[in-house]
Amino acid sequence: EAIEDSLQTIHDIATENLGALCLTKLYRPLKITLNPERYTGARQKADLAAVVLQDVGVSRHNGLLDALAKGLLSDAYVTSARILSINVTDGLLTNSVWWNKEPGGMGAPLRIEAEGIAIGTKPDPSYPWFEDETSSPGLRSPKFTPTPPDISYKGWWTYPYYSCGQKKWILSYSVAIPPMGRHGIRGFLSIDIDISDLQVNQCNNPNRFEILSYNQHLRQYYPFVRNLKLGEDEQMRQIEAFHGSHKCHVHSMRCEYRPVVTSVISPASLTVGPNGTGPLVPLGGSIVNGSGGPSVLLTGGTTLQTVVNGWTRGAYQCRCKDGFYSFRHPDGFNGSIMEVAYQEYRDNISTYYKEVFVCVRCAPGCATCTGPEPCLASYNWAFRTTLLTFSVMCAGFTVVLALYMYQHRKVKVFKVASPIFLTITLLGCAFMYLEMAAIFPILDTYSCIATKWTRHMGFCVTYTALLMKTWRVSLTYRVKSAHKVKLTDKQLLQWMVPILLVMFIYLGTWTLSAPPTAERIEDQYGLIFKQCSYNWWDHSLAIGEVLFLAWGIRVCYNVRNAESLYNEAKLISYAIYNIALVNTTMVAFQ
Repeated sequence: EAIEDSLQTIHDIATENLGALCLTKLYRPLKITLNPERYTGARQKADLAAVVLQDVGVSRHNGLLDALAKGLLSDAYVTSARILSINVTDGLLTNSVWWNKEPGGMGAPLRIEAEGIAIGTKPDPSYPWFEDETSSPGLRSPKFTPTPPDISYKGWWTYPYYSCGQKKWILSYSVAIPPMGRHGIRGFLSIDIDISDLQVNQCNNPNRFEILSYNQHLRQYYPFVRNLKLGEDEQMRQIEAFHGSHKCHVHSMRCEYRPVVTSVISPASLTVGPNGTGPLVPLGGSIVNGSGGPSVLLTGGTTLQTVVNGWTRGAYQCRCKDGFYSFRHPDGFNGSIMEVAYQEYRDNISTYYKEVFVCVRCAPGCATCTGPEPCLASYNWAFRTTLLTFSVMCAGFTVVLALYMYQHRKVKVFKVASPIFLTITLLGCAFMYLEMAAIFPILDTYSCIATKWTRHMGFCVTYTALLMKTWRVSLTYRVKSAHKVKLTDKQLLQWMVPILLVMFIYLGTWTLSAPPTAERIEDQYGLIFKQCSYNWWDHSLAIGEVLFLAWGIRVCYNVRNAESLYNEAKLISYAIYNIALVNTTMVAFQ
């Protein structure tokens, strides 16, 4: 609430919507704290002056107060310095000095005679930099900010406030000087620091999030500006209390700081530059860089100086994040408009903040977009569903067939063909049929892994079972001795296990070390679809399977003339030839 009230005050002052502010009150404080680290030198000088006055007394040496006050103005940040002598008994002023620095620091300091510090009266309690120590011991007053527990100051920093008389934002540092005796004269020292050059950056902390820098902003208006460098204290110029107070929708927008830059045309015949640091030499349109912004020397003897108005609410742009878009506002939303919309939404005046000033999520699959156009290629769901249904039905029918065969395993035709290997062959086929189910409905990394396992492991189980049976026939047929070679199913299973183990280890290593991913591929219309990645793991496995198929073809060729019941060896050979032909064709296409 304090942040919002402070932002509203800043907005009223920036837009000169002051109302009765400067008629009834000359000062308008904010309830936000500043980091005074930038003004440590000025504070240390004020503390030293307070120590000197405490040692020698504020009622002695008439010229000492003026000398100390004018000495405090030597600091680059200090614009005013004042020292008061107050009677401890009645609280009346016995002496007071108030010195102001000339605007621009060009002339001699000016002594101020203010009614609020007239001798013989009590100091005006409306001053934001003054508090009566008798009513607020130790200056523990709401006018001053709490001091961090790990830092020790002799005095207190005020909250930042706006001075209607000077039309500046000011931060004051005040030190109470105790009297030398119980009924003596106590002192009060205060300095003012002009903080009008600070910037109200409502975006997130620029050290953590990307912002549009001051120089980048200037290049949009002055393309000929080159090699501009910010001061080393750029970050300290930004008021930390306002970081993160923007009104951009966090989930869909990002905040970009856009300082309000104004151009001021001034004569170029001055003896010093616009920042008071060096001479202005007419360069016919070149750049002179200063703390207030770069200056461009024009040919007509005038200077175009850019000035940053940092005390402005809404000095940012709300841009849509990647994955979101605004059709009506592709360049983002102005921060000032967002502030007004948010205030109206908070006051239940309108709902534009939630309904109009929003970024809409892009269509599925779009990393960035400028409208609602789709980025993903549309699926033929009727065809995909039909293919999935057919694959699942085939897998289910294969499992049912395996159960039926095992239940009737004592039937001669099944018994001769080895029920165990028939069951293994059917289960391998069912495993391969599930490949379509693995990629349904949307392809991702886990789907690609499941695809590789169902395809290759199912092939290995089915093909190895068929090959083991054919190999048994081959070994039996080639033996020319009088004794018949008998290879049991158990022996064939022992030979089959190492082959399956090799495939299992290969697929497991592939999955753990470099799992296949779903790659985004564009079609001829620029629409995106996903396909499982192919790399050397696929190629190596394809080469191994081709060699395995070649071995199986050789075994089938050896048993081409072998006789077996129900002509099983020849039918298995036809199946292996078919598998080899289809797989070789698919490898050639890929």
